[in-house]
Amino acid sequence: MSTVNPPATGGGTKGLVFWAILTTGLASFMAGLDNLVIITALPTIREKLGGSLADLEWTVNAYTLSFAVLMMFGAALGDRFGRRKVFCLGLLLFTGASAAAALAPGVGELIAARAVQGAGAAIVMPLSVTLLTVAVPPEKRGSALGIWGAINGLSIAAGPLVGGVIVEHLSWQWIFWLNVPLGLLLAPLSWRKLAESSIADSRLDAVGTILSGVGLFGIVLGLIKGHGDGWTSPMVLTGLVGGAAVMGLFVLWENRTDKPMVPMRLFRGRAFTGINLAGVLMSVGMFGAIFLMTQFFQLIQGYTAMQAGVRLLAWTAMPMVVAPIAGMVSDKIGGKPVVAVGLALMTAGMAYWALVMDPDVSYVKQLPALMICGAGMAMFYAPLMNLTMGSVADHEQGIASGVTAATREVGAALGVALLASIFSANGGFASPQNFVDGLVPAMWVGAAAVGLGTLFMLIVPGRSAQDSTQSAPVAKSSPATADDKSAPAPAR
Repeated sequence: MSTVNPPATGGGTKGLVFWAILTTGLASFMAGLDNLVIITALPTIREKLGGSLADLEWTVNAYTLSFAVLMMFGAALGDRFGRRKVFCLGLLLFTGASAAAALAPGVGELIAARAVQGAGAAIVMPLSVTLLTVAVPPEKRGSALGIWGAINGLSIAAGPLVGGVIVEHLSWQWIFWLNVPLGLLLAPLSWRKLAESSIADSRLDAVGTILSGVGLFGIVLGLIKGHGDGWTSPMVLTGLVGGAAVMGLFVLWENRTDKPMVPMRLFRGRAFTGINLAGVLMSVGMFGAIFLMTQFFQLIQGYTAMQAGVRLLAWTAMPMVVAPIAGMVSDKIGGKPVVAVGLALMTAGMAYWALVMDPDVSYVKQLPALMICGAGMAMFYAPLMNLTMGSVADHEQGIASGVTAATREVGAALGVALLASIFSANGGFASPQNFVDGLVPAMWVGAAAVGLGTLFMLIVPGRSAQDSTQSAPVAKSSPATADDKSAPAPAR
């Protein structure tokens, strides 16, 4: 049963809604920004702290992997012990880890701090939506969540640019120092202005969290180490085979436990399975490509970190223009065709990039690929929440959107590891041509991943089939999810 307590300070309904949007929006912006803000700083970090390509991968993957693995657990912690309380603790954890990252004397310490940052973000992000929903009257909830979504989308678009500006005009450490005053301000403000809520009979799936974390870590470790150590080396085989085996145990456990972190019954639906497979493959291509392209812009074409961030805006900021249009179109014709076309555009953009790639290729020649990929990404994200909601029964919508968000973070970690491994197997940093020799096959693999995601999206039923599925009676439901009327976790 879900219970809600009034916030510590009042100010009327309008005042409560304002503070709820402000605190949860800024918190999610901060957590979302750190997903990509480090991308344009990677060459500088490599120069200052040393480390290999694998180390650079882990500065990204340590964040996305802990974010993905712990997101559902973070939401469950809030349900069990109080969402406002756990949200504030998550903010403080994220803030402390940001300070530790800024003070890191070496790349190993930076990776560890990034992992803890991801854990804080995994608490902040899902609970920000739940707390916002509790604070906003039902008739204003759509507008409030729309504002929250726009703020969250802005964080993704601004990440590479903000990182580039900071690196060029301050130092790479300020990427993380900027989180500290904001986090220290938001934690007490959230405590005073947000209402507390919880689910009385909520239980934590600690075993599922551990199994998924160990399994995914092993797979990503194997992908990162594969080229350097050899695909048949003991560490690589242990990571890949052992990680896959542990993920199998995770699936078995989730099917047995009464309170699963990821209810496997959701994947029995063709729509939900297709949406999540498409989302994972889209993240594999997108994050892997951005990871390599930022280094191409700086190391090979000689742009500064800020100049690289500005040039990436043609990709990352495109959703701010296209997403509203894509959302309106999806309301009229359904989300499936919009998402499928978006994925097809991303596939075409990445394939075009691979075809024109050369050490001296002009930015004008690359611009169509950036804009096509950005437009495709916008068309993918805009209808995604409605598609996810329509693929499950009403009482499962919260957990379904949380699972979808987590699977895309898993795809991001796998994408960086996979495409960087393809890059290392075919090229490297020895010369501009050597870099391109590795980049081109990696881009083709990224395009193939997104293209496969397009095919999976085509198996998703159309609007009428989803409506009938959603309205069908449900034989069994979990009391925690059925009673809790909070909003779904964010779809990122």
